[in-house]
Amino acid sequence: MRHNKIGRRLGRAPSHRAHMMRNMVTSFFEYEKLTTTVTRAKELRRVAERMITLAKRGDLNARRQALKVIHDRKVVAKLFEMIAPRYQDRAGGYTRIIRLNPRLGDNAPMSIIELVEEEFTPKQKAESPKVDEKPVAVEEPAAEEAVAEEAPAEESAAEDTQEEKNSD
Repeated sequence: MRHNKIGRRLGRAPSHRAHMMRNMVTSFFEYEKLTTTVTRAKELRRVAERMITLAKRGDLNARRQALKVIHDRKVVAKLFEMIAPRYQDRAGGYTRIIRLNPRLGDNAPMSIIELVEEEFTPKQKAESPKVDEKPVAVEEPAAEEAVAEEAPAEESAAEDTQEEKNSD
């Protein structure tokens, strides 16, 4: 059984899979966009978002941890100096996967994974209005008075119609 096994195997040996992910994440941060299969894109998203979170920390230890995965120092410098500051206010969700048409050769589902570019505006929590019983009690008599005022007008109109009937 495969319980509590995180990650996709992608039909590769573990060492080959690790090297492939390193190459993919390096290319992804170099070009900020990558076309690949959907399952590889989903697996790449996990690694890429972890690297951006490390880069947001920005300290030396985070840079060394990123260098364990991304072996190109120029790409790590770009990640820490250009990419991470764009997402300083965003708490995750740095990438987007867009599905494409299937690949012609083997009909594999293809996708583009890219960095999210639009500005992030954090949603403010809407405060629920506190229910005060006093204003509600004050408004109810006003509504009853309006109904009471309408009722005599209707009664007088009804009396007029009865008088007309009686006079006929």
